Amino acid sequence: MSMSQVATASVDLYWLPLGAGDNTHCVRTNGRIFEAVTARYERRARCDLYHAALEVGLGDDRFVIEMAPVWSLKQTDRGVVSEGAVGLRWLGRSRLFRYEVRRWRDGVIPDASEAVDSPRRLSTDWVQAAHVLALVPAFPTATWGRNELKAGGAWNSNSLIAWLLARSGHDMPDIGPPAHGRAPGQSAGLVIAQRDADADRPGPGGTGRRSV
Repeated sequence: MSMSQVATASVDLYWLPLGAGDNTHCVRTNGRIFEAVTARYERRARCDLYHAALEVGLGDDRFVIEMAPVWSLKQTDRGVVSEGAVGLRWLGRSRLFRYEVRRWRDGVIPDASEAVDSPRRLSTDWVQAAHVLALVPAFPTATWGRNELKAGGAWNSNSLIAWLLARSGHDMPDIGPPAHGRAPGQSAGLVIAQRDADADRPGPGGTGRRSV
């Protein structure tokens, strides 16, 4: 590994509006309805909803990390490392109700052109960037949209990105969606990341198991 390669390490965060790339506008419309109902219930102003993706560079290698429906792209080599169910666990038997976690070498973020305040450079540390990539297969593939892990919120693509960044040592208080935006699922990812970190810690209260 040369010093020039180390200098090119990077972790970039993309914030994508919910429904970006959806020509039917179904996701965007349903998201706005969901946010309107949630905001009314919580007695706050409505926010723009975002989902997150990462691009990680190590020397000449570049990887896209994202969670998406298995049917969302036609490319066969998408760097899929794991899959999970959407909505209800038993629905995951059907391809229509499964998501996939991608660690895609030379991949693309399909709706990157619509990203807001992005890309946001989070790190240029080689070890930290490599840690993000190594963690991806260990992500807990709970059911999308559910609170199976008792993390206080629904599990989704924002949970993936928050979990990866927290577990790889990024400063999470400074990482959030664009102004007037909200990233549902992010807090759930942080809760589980902290839970996993506590379990890894040796001594009372921790299992002392080895981290990825």
